[in-house]
Amino acid sequence: MKSYLFVLRKPAHSGSAVQEMLDIILTAAAFDQPVSLLLLDDGVFQLKSGQQPERLAMKDTSAIFKALEIYDVRNIYVEQESLQERGLKPTDLCLPVIPLARNHIAKLMKQSDVIFPG
Repeated sequence: MKSYLFVLRKPAHSGSAVQEMLDIILTAAAFDQPVSLLLLDDGVFQLKSGQQPERLAMKDTSAIFKALEIYDVRNIYVEQESLQERGLKPTDLCLPVIPLARNHIAKLMKQSDVIFPG
């Protein structure tokens, strides 16, 4: 069985690419594949609590992120420096995350069989 790492770098509500990536994540997880997420750069905003995308006529993806637990996707990594650079803390996010220092990202990627950049 291969392990999958999905890397999200784009901010919340930045178009259909995020929705498509979430669909791929859920599909892989539905087939009992080991799936992990890594949020980098503006991707950390994907999990920011209190978003109101409906005000911008955008789809609310937070419900999909919250469904990850149902699919046993529990390894959600967030680069610490990306959070800090954007004035966020792990407690500002809508899901429990695993903070990871920038210098540990390469090691995480080497542990994964397949990486989906986003």
